[in-house]
Amino acid sequence: MKKATIKPDVIFKDFWRENDRFASLFNTVVFGGKEVIKPEELSELDTDVSNVIELGEYKETLTRARDVIKRAAYGVDFVIMGIENQTRVHYGMPLRVMLYDSLGYLKECRELARQHQKDGDKATPDEFLSGLHRDDRLHPIISIVIYYNEKPWDGPKSLKDLVVEMPEEIDRAFSNYQMNLLQVGESERYHFNNEDVQDVFETARHIYKGEFDQVKTMFGNRNVKSDVGAMIGVMTDSNLIIERAYESKGGMNMCTALEKLKETGREEGRVEGRAEGKREMIFAFLKAGAELHMIKEASGLSEAEIEKLRKEMK
Repeated sequence: MKKATIKPDVIFKDFWRENDRFASLFNTVVFGGKEVIKPEELSELDTDVSNVIELGEYKETLTRARDVIKRAAYGVDFVIMGIENQTRVHYGMPLRVMLYDSLGYLKECRELARQHQKDGDKATPDEFLSGLHRDDRLHPIISIVIYYNEKPWDGPKSLKDLVVEMPEEIDRAFSNYQMNLLQVGESERYHFNNEDVQDVFETARHIYKGEFDQVKTMFGNRNVKSDVGAMIGVMTDSNLIIERAYESKGGMNMCTALEKLKETGREEGRVEGRAEGKREMIFAFLKAGAELHMIKEASGLSEAEIEKLRKEMK
């Protein structure tokens, strides 16, 4: 019987949907360890930030969805926070996150305008132009990009990194956009107060370096939750650990799983995961309507193999 395929992005999203973990991540990485975000004050938001961009007669629909997004009460107002999960370097990531944040602001702007219209609020000519009233204020959006890979991030970390070198006069006037990037391989400077979050980052770093004995020392006879084990599996690209995590009942023994990983070799345990990653990549190309020669070049598959995958999509 064929085993069900667990997609990495689903594991990432499910792990971070738990409020305690989400709050610990933001409090540690963004707020320097101060408990600014309280788990009990978090609520999940719709990840869809799709919208229509209009500039005069120009109109374009942008379809975008964030990985995980939550709202936290903060005094009488709230702050919106999002997580973007990356297993590979994305060389346009600052622009991508800036677009997500901008669409979030645009979404709230249009919600305010619709509410004014629904309530029959009187507007001045200036307020009518934008739909916003003079005293309207948007809520801040903070995003974190988490990069799950042992290879250091060599892509841009800000919008400025994406543009050509600027003369000093242009640089001073340029509005930069800095993204919050958390690299798992360089996360040792953080200590998370949530045990699950601390476990996944610390264990992944040790496995990246092949330090299996340190992981054994960390856990001893302690078991981890299934979703924590699965998270460690996708972070380290180990299908074997993922399988062990979902097969376990009442918790997974990391030391036993690591012994098996050492026996088979980490590289061997990654083969199936890579194959699934290639499959998902081809599905994305097909869905986007990419030309056949581009898919062949990117995947290394034959036309017959690509056609077979195309039929699986239907």
